[in-house]
Amino acid sequence: MKDILTRDDIILLVDSFYTKVKEDELLAPKFQHLDWPKHLPTMYNFWSSMLLGEQSYQGNPFQKHLPLSINAHLFDRWLKLFTQTVDNHFSGSKADETKSRAQSIAGVWQHKMGLMN
Repeated sequence: MKDILTRDDIILLVDSFYTKVKEDELLAPKFQHLDWPKHLPTMYNFWSSMLLGEQSYQGNPFQKHLPLSINAHLFDRWLKLFTQTVDNHFSGSKADETKSRAQSIAGVWQHKMGLMN
């Protein structure tokens, strides 16, 4: 397997991940309101900015997720699906960085939401 090196790799990661999210019994209800054609390019930009230095993302992802009433169990499920998606498609230092960043994001957000001590 190859590493995450291009925007096309990011698109594969994001599309594959959200396919799993849309089918997941716990996560799907939290994301059913999304305008997917609008949301997916935003996620491509977010992860391309995080991993490839594109600086294509503008916004505050934390604020946008606050109204979703996400609990610690849902964060665990999100992280598990995300990590599985990375592992199913990629291998290498950037793939490891991607999983580490996702874990960091989940931890910081849970802390900000008061879900962690």
